[in-house]
Amino acid sequence: MCLLLPPIMDLPHIAIPIKQQFLWMKQSQRVPFQQICKQDFHDEMGNKSSLFLRNEEIAQIQEETGFTPNQIERLYSRFTSLDRNDCGTLSREDLMRIPELAINPLCERIVHSFFAESTDDRVNFRQFMNVLAHFRPLRDNKQSQLNSREEKLKFAFKMYDLDDDGVISRDELLSILHMMVGANISQDQLVSIAERTILEADLCCQGKISFEDFCKALDRTDVDTKMSIRFLN
Repeated sequence: MCLLLPPIMDLPHIAIPIKQQFLWMKQSQRVPFQQICKQDFHDEMGNKSSLFLRNEEIAQIQEETGFTPNQIERLYSRFTSLDRNDCGTLSREDLMRIPELAINPLCERIVHSFFAESTDDRVNFRQFMNVLAHFRPLRDNKQSQLNSREEKLKFAFKMYDLDDDGVISRDELLSILHMMVGANISQDQLVSIAERTILEADLCCQGKISFEDFCKALDRTDVDTKMSIRFLN
């Protein structure tokens, strides 16, 4: 199943823009959290409700995602810095303005993942955190459902499943390969890779890769290492 691995192996590359944009570096000066948040008032969880996140909001997000209160506050400050309209939510355009993300070959798929649970094409802070939680290491003391091996694999699977029908077709795999390698490999080579990957991974001989097939193909892969980033505390 090694032919399925090259796109999966690039998942740390997916996480790099998130790490660079949403995490504070050790050398950075820590800005007081209260100075970053705006004095807007909104009712919905994830929107700016006061000068800071309420303790109950932090506790709920911590329970859902496994992030520590300090990590939640740090990521909230990054969220508000991206929210240029001070509306408490982010648009696709807000995320696309992140330089490191904009140049990522899978930029559109990464951004799309933040809006999977959105009904109005906006993402609030709670939804934002639920996506980032998939990249928390499994070895962290506080494991949540979102960073389990199965959830990490589901997240990776959805990167390929362009039409959200629950299977990866040859054309979808080919589209992802095109995004990742561009013109560096000929069309014939890409088609060959896609077809051989489907042939090797498709356990039910349906010409597509199901989530079960996907998990089986990556059974011996260290998913935690390839889909985890270190969030500073």
